[in-house]
Amino acid sequence: MAAKTARSKSTPTKENGVRVEEGLSLFKSDKFDADAYVQSKCSINEKDIKQLCSYLLDLKRASAEEMRRSVYANYPAFIRTSKEISDLEGELSSIRNLLSTQATLIHGLANGVNIDDDKVSDGSLANGSLNFEDNDLSDLEKWATEYPDQLDALLAERRVDEALAAFDEGEILISQANEKHTFSSSVLSSLQYAIAERKQKLADQLAKAACQPSTRGGELRSAIAALKRLGDGPRAHTVLLDAHYQRYQYNMQTLRPCSTSYGGAYTAALSQLVFSAISQASSDSLGIFGKEPAYSSELVTWATKQTEAFSLLVKRHALASSAAAGGLRAAAECAQIALGHCSLLEARGLALGPVLLKHFKPIVEQALEANLKRIEENTAAMAAADDWVLTYPPAGSRHASTAFQNKLTSSAHRFNLMVQDFFEDVGPLLSMQLGSKALEGLFRVFNSYVDVLMRALPGSIEEEEANFEGFGNKIVQMAETEAHQLALLANASLLADELLPRAAMKLAPLDQTSHRTDDLRRPSDRQNRNPEQREWKRRLLSTVDKLKDAFCRQHALDLIFTDEGDSHLSADMYINMDGNGDDVDWFPSSIFQELFGKLNRMASLAADMFVGRERFATSLLMRLTETVILWLSGDQSFWDDIEEGPRPLGPLGLRQLYLDMKFVICFASQGRYLSRNLHRGTNEIISKALAAFTATGLDPYSELPEDDWFNEICVDAMERLSGKAKGNNGEVHSPTASVSAQSVSSARSHGSY
Repeated sequence: MAAKTARSKSTPTKENGVRVEEGLSLFKSDKFDADAYVQSKCSINEKDIKQLCSYLLDLKRASAEEMRRSVYANYPAFIRTSKEISDLEGELSSIRNLLSTQATLIHGLANGVNIDDDKVSDGSLANGSLNFEDNDLSDLEKWATEYPDQLDALLAERRVDEALAAFDEGEILISQANEKHTFSSSVLSSLQYAIAERKQKLADQLAKAACQPSTRGGELRSAIAALKRLGDGPRAHTVLLDAHYQRYQYNMQTLRPCSTSYGGAYTAALSQLVFSAISQASSDSLGIFGKEPAYSSELVTWATKQTEAFSLLVKRHALASSAAAGGLRAAAECAQIALGHCSLLEARGLALGPVLLKHFKPIVEQALEANLKRIEENTAAMAAADDWVLTYPPAGSRHASTAFQNKLTSSAHRFNLMVQDFFEDVGPLLSMQLGSKALEGLFRVFNSYVDVLMRALPGSIEEEEANFEGFGNKIVQMAETEAHQLALLANASLLADELLPRAAMKLAPLDQTSHRTDDLRRPSDRQNRNPEQREWKRRLLSTVDKLKDAFCRQHALDLIFTDEGDSHLSADMYINMDGNGDDVDWFPSSIFQELFGKLNRMASLAADMFVGRERFATSLLMRLTETVILWLSGDQSFWDDIEEGPRPLGPLGLRQLYLDMKFVICFASQGRYLSRNLHRGTNEIISKALAAFTATGLDPYSELPEDDWFNEICVDAMERLSGKAKGNNGEVHSPTASVSAQSVSSARSHGSY
């Protein structure tokens, strides 16, 4: 049976050996290629390796973050436990000393009662005390007799160092006498009790002297060191901390927070007292007790407690009133002063900043929100009386002679000035991790201001009424003219593109603001450094797009519809042309003439309003043209009449529609705002018209003249409408216009324009 089992066990081993031998045979071959073998076994490519490395780095960061949270979560418990252990050690030491003293006394009493008969007969003891003849007493016995009186004299004269030396000398002699049995047990017990009693008396004297406010630093350290030498280190460390607490509490009596209206002065004075005391306590603790964990933990706990009390005082006497009044600068300055003093302790291993942040951050957030609310309300109030005329900053403005020389209306100037003041002192916002919250709040306020600008557009009140239910001041001065309406866009675009990002760059980290003067001259360079602020600027510009869309929609509707609601752009203007004969004075339709005139007027106004920001003006005109064309392309009732109306689209109507689209392309090319969307919209309109005409059974291309005919009419129309002399068309034939003209020929050849 055993043999069978052995054979059954040896069989897999043999088989495994065979497999291993077969696996190794590959390496014994002379043709073995190590690189090829490794390559065949490595199925992971470079991309997978990079992904794996990225995954491992993410795990590392997550692990570090989890460890940090765990340390912060459990550190108070660790400190509390260490303090309890330290207190227990002190109590155990006191109990041990007390029990030792009591045991010595009991032992001495027992020996005094049971005295040997031979000693009694010799008269060595009389009345329970030593009765040596003076001439027979040795020097050691004389010392034992005089020692307690010597200690009392030293303690009475406050000669601490000599008393400590005497304690050491006495303990050494007692130890030697105990080993050599020089003294009786009663004498030893009496000496030990005398030392313990006077040590306690000296310790009480030292503790009382240390906690006196008049005790100087050197005297305090000497007293604590002496107290430690007496053998009670935990009590000595506690007395040290209490002494520093009593000293700064005494000095705080001279601070009167109600005597000044400036919270920063009170905060600075109080910070100086508290954190100087913590710093000195830390220095004394390290110098006397070293880095022993029990004492370090007690120091951290004590420093945290003092910082908590300091935070509550600053909140009550400085921060609360500033935050309630919306004084962000005052509240932030108080927090910055305290955090600055607190940061000096980090070199000593005391990171007390989180304690301050826990109390200060909500207060500064309250001041931040109140400040933003004030900006919003004041700007809205200014908008109610704004005449929407662009002017330079007022001569008395603090920013009138700086880099902020830009034309804005009165409400925008007020908004910009308040934002610049808002970002004057942002150091505390950075140290309290409130930079992102400040940016988000400012975006919200700017969005509200853009809503006010949208309400200033005529005809927008009824449409947008529901969107402004939560906004405080709904009254706003109407922007009646095109110049006033363009001023609205000038306000929003300049604030979003330049002024607000430039002010917000003060929230960048310090290493990005070392060359502030140069960066003000080159704001675009600075704005490209911080990804968060690039995204914030993108959001600001997207808010401006809302105003731009509302502006273009209003002007498009003004072009397309009459005051009575009738449409200027209907299918009748094209399908009715063929019923009036062939003698037609070819010229673009009136609505597109008005569109051309409106764009020219706006381009002239924008040239003065958007100096240095011509790109925005071009995009605005481009968006307005697109709005009209895309509306026509998507007007289903228009195309229903063209395709299925009371009469089909005839050759003259097709030619007029083709001419109108050609005219749009030409003047858009001339103004350099011909976009892809505009090109696509005109293509779609012409394609639909060609399809509708083809459905009548006629060939549309046989009815359309050559491109030169359309070009000549379009150029002539632009010259006449713009008041230029006929033939002065040098500016019209730009490279963009040439490409547009060729596109018409391309449409003819491919059947879709």
